[in-house]
Amino acid sequence: MKFTRNEAYSSINTTEEWDVTIIGGGATGLGIAVDAASRGYKTLLIEMYDFAKGTSSKSTKLVHGGVRYLANGDIKLVKSALKERGLIFQNAPHVSFVQSFIIPSYSTFNKLKFLIGLKFYDWMAGKLRIGKSTLLNKSEVISKLPKVKKQGLKGGIQYYDGQFDDARLAINLAQTAVEYGATVLNYAEVTQIAKDSSGKVNGLSFLDRTTDRPYTVKTKALINATGIFVDEILKLDTATHQNLVRPSQGAHIVIDKKFLGNDDALMIPETSDGRVLFGVPWHGKVLLGTTDTPLDENQIEPRPLEEEIQFILNTANDYLENAPTRQDVLSIFAGLRPLAAPKHGDGNSTKEISRDHKLLKSNSNLITITGGKWTTYRKMGEETVDMAIKAAGLEYRKCQTEHLPIHGSTQEKRKGHWQVYGSDFPAIRSLSQMDPTLYEKLHESYDYTAAEVIWACRNEMIVKIEDFLARRTRLLLLDAKASLEAAPIVARIMAKEMKKDEEWVTKEIEEYEQLVKKYTI
Repeated sequence: MKFTRNEAYSSINTTEEWDVTIIGGGATGLGIAVDAASRGYKTLLIEMYDFAKGTSSKSTKLVHGGVRYLANGDIKLVKSALKERGLIFQNAPHVSFVQSFIIPSYSTFNKLKFLIGLKFYDWMAGKLRIGKSTLLNKSEVISKLPKVKKQGLKGGIQYYDGQFDDARLAINLAQTAVEYGATVLNYAEVTQIAKDSSGKVNGLSFLDRTTDRPYTVKTKALINATGIFVDEILKLDTATHQNLVRPSQGAHIVIDKKFLGNDDALMIPETSDGRVLFGVPWHGKVLLGTTDTPLDENQIEPRPLEEEIQFILNTANDYLENAPTRQDVLSIFAGLRPLAAPKHGDGNSTKEISRDHKLLKSNSNLITITGGKWTTYRKMGEETVDMAIKAAGLEYRKCQTEHLPIHGSTQEKRKGHWQVYGSDFPAIRSLSQMDPTLYEKLHESYDYTAAEVIWACRNEMIVKIEDFLARRTRLLLLDAKASLEAAPIVARIMAKEMKKDEEWVTKEIEEYEQLVKKYTI
């Protein structure tokens, strides 16, 4: 089955009942869809916006065990995540990469303390270890981080962790699920949960947000994997439901690579307020983040708070010579983590909020998964499907995902952003060979081409220009103003390919202009 909306609706219209239906198309929901479909269950996934539009495309781009969680004593979470990190490298090598991190140290005691912790981190990874943590002297740190502050520098530590392109992996998971027979659909809003005479879930109603047409489907198992919006779905199940998620905002800023100076990443283990801050090379830029700010409300497009932006810049200034200023920021973005709220204690302390995922089954058999992290998406999918099998009385089939290659998987390496297309790259290149105009760049400063827009229209289920500029490519996050300059070209290519009129083009560009304001200072 092709990964298109037409194919998805054809399947929805001809399927009498699904084995597993998932609400939510972020990392967790897509991981569940891959797991269920690869076991042979008839699987449907419905996403209200675009795949990974929320937190799943706005992470710090790290595939990691979580050094911070190790410091907090969460050994079980770290060990599980380190295993899953290794599996992502094996199953999706085209979008995941080993990254060297440098911790500059201005205290001999801290240098030794962090080395011991990171040696333990290496050891916990076992045979899936990806590098060896080592002590560096002052000159070695400076050679790897040329822009680091030199005054008082005692040396540092080099360790290895993972980096990835979150939104590209999300799209590849959707494609993988479809290849195993799943039906996945974006821009579809669940409006009602259906139950049988005994009060057990047996279906749902949703609205196609592009046409306002309503649909109803039947299902044996229903899974709520909507991240920060899990409570909204739980209220469709039980009107009196009390919220179980508290959002915490993680803000990031993107700057030019010159401010770090090399290919190594910067890791600051103890900032002024006890957070961890990263400076990570990503798609030719440097991403600085993240914060951990408790919020009281959910938003699909949160904007970094002024104090978060200033905190990141101030912290960078503490560690970097000629540190970036507000004028150097190319893009800002924020993701909301769906953290399980504490039942008592300080509601504003994110340290009291669980980082691990939680699986819940309502009296109606609605299964909800919340919390967790990108790195452990596969394990969360496995555990959720196992629970769904029991809840719905499905025939048991063993999990297949531990060594399942993700769509695009290849060991071939390519320059620039072409790397993340993996095994799809030759097909995109052949589009340009058939029509040389598709070689044209979308923006003079970046290598994205018209062929990628056509490819995304035909093979990656884009509906809006935002889908292409923010998630199929990452231009919005890398350089918000440049993405706005490219928007009219993208809109016209999409309009021609999708048979949209000039009114659609105008509306799309206007909406995108409003969106870009959230990504610029």
